[in-house]
Amino acid sequence: MRFARPVGLLLSAAAVVLWAFGVTVLQPLTEPIGPWSERLPGNNAYWARDLRFMAIMAVVVGLVLAGRGQLRWSRSAVLLGGCWVAADVAIDRVDPIGVRATVLLAVGGCAVLGALAATLWWRERGAPSGQGGEAPEAAEGGAPSAAERRTLTGAACVAGVLTLVAAGIESPTDREPELNQGALATAALLAVLAVGAALAAAPARTRARVGLAAGLAVAALVGVGLVRAVAPGTRLLPETALGAVLLTGVTLLAWDWPGGRPIWRHHALAALAALLGPVAFLLATAIPMMILLPIGATFTVLAGNSPINAADSDLLVSLCGLLSGLAMALLLARPAVTDRR
Repeated sequence: MRFARPVGLLLSAAAVVLWAFGVTVLQPLTEPIGPWSERLPGNNAYWARDLRFMAIMAVVVGLVLAGRGQLRWSRSAVLLGGCWVAADVAIDRVDPIGVRATVLLAVGGCAVLGALAATLWWRERGAPSGQGGEAPEAAEGGAPSAAERRTLTGAACVAGVLTLVAAGIESPTDREPELNQGALATAALLAVLAVGAALAAAPARTRARVGLAAGLAVAALVGVGLVRAVAPGTRLLPETALGAVLLTGVTLLAWDWPGGRPIWRHHALAALAALLGPVAFLLATAIPMMILLPIGATFTVLAGNSPINAADSDLLVSLCGLLSGLAMALLLARPAVTDRR
């Protein structure tokens, strides 16, 4: 578990840089010029907003990984994510543009991240074991507790589903080269976070698990590239395959291996859930948002951006991915044999 803290903080910092780039470079590309009705944006017009929100979620997952699934780190990470989204909306209203704005936002975001991590580390070192602090053996790289393993596995599931959403994100024209670049970078970061959190959730970091993690990371990154290479509108099958591989790999890494090998029938059921679950949950969350809960339109108004054309829908796909990831976590985040249903 010694790798978890530096890797989690490093990936969180990378997510901060992606977020700053999205605010100052990608977001201006999605905002139409003028309030004329014939120029109102259509479906997925604010794809940069979704990429930014998923970068913020990557910051949260990175902090959960850095905290090795501890409750104090996880709660602080979620609270920071909520505050960051609110700050994002306020910054979006100002419309910052340019290299200087990118650097300022990236440095400021990393400073906030560093301050929070330093505070949590200081409190962790000062807290006695059993009162929100970490047990001495865990602090030195021992196995995480059952609750911490569930938290890490759940974070890996969330990052895994968000990987699919980021890899498959589209725009009304799909001609922007920056869309491919931003989607590839965000999906790749989330895929690495999913693998890292799953490995941190393992009861022991054996050579077999480390090798499996390396292979899964490579396969996920290749899968992300293949999804982006497919023409827009035909990405459902490769996305589904990527989700099945990534989430099944998460269970192979995080779950117990009694006798030194996986219980294959359990992972077969997990593979079936990983194949069908993400798409089903994404549809189950997207349809109510389009019909009953105009959350995306509310964010558009708060950010001072032009509303989506009445014939289309302002869907916040990043939120759909988050909710679907949490639903998959309920299915798969039971890493211990005695704790699994």
